[in-house]
Amino acid sequence: MALPILQFSIAHEWFAAQGWQPFSFQEEVWSAYANGENGLIHSPTGTGKTYAAWFAPLMEWISKNPPPYDANAKRNTTAPLQVLWITPLRALAADTVESLQAPLRDLGIPWSVELRTSDTSSTVRNRQRTRLPSALVTTPESLSLLLTREDAQEQFAQLQAVIVDEWHELLSSKRGVQVELGLARLRRWRPELRVWGLSATVGNLQSALRTLIGTVQYGTGEVIEGRLVQGDLSKQLIINSILPAKVERFPWAGHLGLKLLPQVLDIVESNRTTLIFTNTRNQTERWYQEILEARPDWAGEIALHHSSLDPKTRTWVEHGLRDGSLRCVVCTSSLDLGVDFPAVDAALQIGSPKGVARLLQRAGRSGHRPGLPSYITCVPTNVLELMEVSAARDAILEGRIEDRPPMQKPLDVLAQHLVTIGLGGGFVPNELLAEVRTTQAYLYLTEVEWRWTLDFVSSGGNALQANPDYHRLQHHEGRYFVNNKGVAMAHRLSIGTIMGNANLQVQYLRGGSVGSIEESFVSRLKRGDKFTLGGKVLEFVRIHDMKVWVRKAKSSKGVIPRWYGGSLPLSDELTRSVRQKLREAHEGIFADAEMQTLQPIFALQAKWSQIPLPDELLIETTQTREGYHLFFYPFEGRFVNEGMAALIAFRLSQLQPITFTIAANDYGFELLSPDIAPLETALENGLLSTNNLLNDILQSVNAAEMARRQFREIARVSGLVLQRFPGGQKTMKQLQASSSLIYDVLEKYDADNLLLEQAKREVLERQLEETRLHHALERIATGRVIVQAVPRPTPFAFPLLIDRLRQTVSSETLEDRIRKMQLASEKWADK
Repeated sequence: MALPILQFSIAHEWFAAQGWQPFSFQEEVWSAYANGENGLIHSPTGTGKTYAAWFAPLMEWISKNPPPYDANAKRNTTAPLQVLWITPLRALAADTVESLQAPLRDLGIPWSVELRTSDTSSTVRNRQRTRLPSALVTTPESLSLLLTREDAQEQFAQLQAVIVDEWHELLSSKRGVQVELGLARLRRWRPELRVWGLSATVGNLQSALRTLIGTVQYGTGEVIEGRLVQGDLSKQLIINSILPAKVERFPWAGHLGLKLLPQVLDIVESNRTTLIFTNTRNQTERWYQEILEARPDWAGEIALHHSSLDPKTRTWVEHGLRDGSLRCVVCTSSLDLGVDFPAVDAALQIGSPKGVARLLQRAGRSGHRPGLPSYITCVPTNVLELMEVSAARDAILEGRIEDRPPMQKPLDVLAQHLVTIGLGGGFVPNELLAEVRTTQAYLYLTEVEWRWTLDFVSSGGNALQANPDYHRLQHHEGRYFVNNKGVAMAHRLSIGTIMGNANLQVQYLRGGSVGSIEESFVSRLKRGDKFTLGGKVLEFVRIHDMKVWVRKAKSSKGVIPRWYGGSLPLSDELTRSVRQKLREAHEGIFADAEMQTLQPIFALQAKWSQIPLPDELLIETTQTREGYHLFFYPFEGRFVNEGMAALIAFRLSQLQPITFTIAANDYGFELLSPDIAPLETALENGLLSTNNLLNDILQSVNAAEMARRQFREIARVSGLVLQRFPGGQKTMKQLQASSSLIYDVLEKYDADNLLLEQAKREVLERQLEETRLHHALERIATGRVIVQAVPRPTPFAFPLLIDRLRQTVSSETLEDRIRKMQLASEKWADK
C-alpha cells in the first residue's frame, strides 16, 4: 500500500524549504519502501541517495504517528530504535548523523539519532546499553558487538529498516560478509524488516542487490525480492589534469608530482575549499608538509586527514570542512566516501586513481549537491599516468565501472559469528545453519563445512582440542553458548575482520594523543629520532605500555612513516581502458590533452620498438652492462604482472638453469639475467599457456610461506589468535609467532583443516589474482606475441629499471643515477 498523499507532501514541503525538489528516483524508493520492498539505490555521488533512503521510514512513522509533536520531549520518550544505518567509515558515520538530524529538527519529529563506532565515548555507550536511539548510525564491527548482547533481540524488537551506506565498499570484503550475517540475524527476528543499500560506484548491480538483501526468508524459504532503483546518472563530471611544461621521454615514477606543486597551490588558492586525495598515508603526510613549507601563511587553514590520526583531530578537520573554515585538506580514502562537505568546490587526485570507481567517488566530493557539477584535477607522479587519467575518463563516460565480486564461504568470518551469536543468547545448530544459509555468502555452505566450523569453535578441532582456550562454545541440551567471562571479553575486544600491521598509539609525554603508527615502523626508531605524524614533527622517546611516547621536536623535518598496504594495482576495468588507449596511440589518435602530452613518448616508443595493440603482447629484449633484459608488457596491473613474472621465470628456468632479478609495475615486468634466456624455445613450448597453470604458479612462488602469512589474518578473524586481549595487546611479532606456530601444528596434525585450505585459496585470489592471471593468458593466447630486439631500454621499459634501482644500494642518490640514465638515453634517442 502506497503512503498517503499527505506524507509525500510533508517531504515535498521540507525539500522545497531547502530549495530542492525530490527526484523521481527518490519518490520511487519511498513508494517501494511503503510497499514492504527491499532494494538498492544506485546513483552518482551528491544526487540525494541519503534522503531517498531516510525519508522512507521517516514518512511511514509520521503516517502512524501524525503531528503535532512535543518539542520538549525528553530523550527517554522518543521513539525506540526504528532505523539502523550501517556505514563503512567513521568519518562517514559522523557526517551521516548530521544529515539525518536536519529534517528531524525542522519537522519536530521526536526521534533521536546517535553514533556508535570505536570513537564513541564511554558515556554514550553506557547510555546505549539500556536504550538505543531511534536511529543508530554504526559500523559492521559495532553491529556485531550489539549482537553479542543477551538482550539484543529485545533491543531490535521495533526495528523497521536497515540502510547500508556505500554498499560497494563492503561488498567484496569480509566486512561485507560480516554485514550479511548480521542482516540474516535481524531478518530472522524481524521478518518484515526492510533492507536498502546505497551505492554510486559498482558494476555488478544485480549481484550487489542479491548479496545485500539475502536469498530466502528464514523459516518460510520464500525468495526475498529486491528492487534496483537507478538515480539520475547524468550528473556532470569534469576530469582534467595538470600537464607538465616539459615531458621527459624517459619517465620515472614518483618524481613528477611535487614538481607540479606550484600549479597545485594555484588551484587551492583559486577555490574556497579543496580536497587533495592521495593513495597512501605516507603521501598525505608528505604533501601536507610540502604545501605548508611553500605557503607558511596558510598555517591553520590547511589540514590533513587519514585513519591513523587521533579521533579528535579527524573530527576537527571534518567540522572545518563543513563550515568552510579550511582552505585545503590533504587526505586518503578516509574522506572519499559519501561525506557531505558543501564548501568543497574542487578535488585533486595525486597520482593515478588506480580504478575507475575510485576516481568517480573522489570526484563526487566536490559539487556534492544535486544539479552541481563535480570537478577533479589529476596530478601525475609519473607522466605515463596521464594515459590512465584519459582511460578512466573514457570508462566513466561509457559507464564502465569495476565489478565487486562477493566473497564466498569465508569460514573464519563464520567462526567469529558463531561465537558472537553464542554470546548473544546462544543458538540451536540447525536453526542457525538455516539462518546463515539465507545469505549469499553461505548459500552453498555444506553440512560438512558447517559441522567442521561448529566443532572448531567448540573444541578447537582435531589438532587443538587438548587446549581448553579453544573451547569457546559450550554445549548443553542441544544449545551452544558462551559461559566463560574471559572468552566473552576477549571476543568482544577482537570482533572485526580488518587486518593490518599492529598499530601503536602515539602519546605526548605531557599532553594528549597524536594518532597511531605501525609497529614495523616504530621498531626501527632510536631515542631522539624525528618523525612526522598529523603534520607535527615529533621526537621519539620510548615505547612503554604499548604506547609510543614522544615530545614535540624542535626540528622542522622528520621521517615520514610508511604504513602497511599502501600499494594499489590498476583495476581490471582500468587496464582494459589503458589497452584501448594504446590502440589509439598505435593508430595516431591523440584526442585529449593528456594523450597529446604523451605523444613524444609514444613516438619514441614506436621508433625504437612498437606500441602493442590490445590483442598483442610485446616482449622487448636488450643487453646492457647489467646483463640480458626481457621486458614484457601485458598491461594487466601490478599484482597480475608480478604473478606472471614469477610464472614465466619459473617456466624459463625449467628449460635451462638460470637466475632472474624481477621488477614489475602496472604495465609490465622485467626479467634480468646474466645469461641469455631461452625465450624462443620457451614460447614454442607453451611459455604463455594456461596448461598446468595452478601447479606452475604454486611452484613459481613460495606459496607455502605466502599461505602462512595469509593465515595470520584468518587466525585472528577466526579467534585462534587474539591481537587484543584483556589487559593488553600483542605485538606484531607475537601475533606472527603465534599464528605461525598454530599453522605448523595444523599442517602437521590436521592437514585437512579447512582454514588452511582457505589461506591457500585467498593467496591465489587476493595476492596472486590467479583468476585475472588466467584470463590475461587466455587473452594473450588468442592474440599475437611480438618479440622485439631494441638497442636500449625504451620509454616503456624505463620505469621498470627505476623500480629495480630503488632496491639497490649505491653511494649516489637515486635521483643522480636516474638523471645520468635519462641523459644517456636522450643522447641515444637523438642520434
